[in-house]
Amino acid sequence: MNMYISNLSFRLGEQELEDLFSKYGEVSSVKIIKDRETGRSRGFGFVEMPNDSEAQAAMEALSNYELGGRNINVSEARQKN
Repeated sequence: MNMYISNLSFRLGEQELEDLFSKYGEVSSVKIIKDRETGRSRGFGFVEMPNDSEAQAAMEALSNYELGGRNINVSEARQKN
């Protein structure tokens, strides 16, 4: 399952996000979206977990979780059109 994570701290790294989600199961990919020109985080990203039940557990546990001084939002990512 691919999850959309928003309200991320601009200082947060992909490794920190992977470490957090890996407590709930296997993480296959983590991507924090960065501004093309500045290279700075845009405050959101994606985490993919191959096992849907583990992803669901992570989503429930981490929605509104305080990370880096901000409460993150976690939801299932919508498919690109």
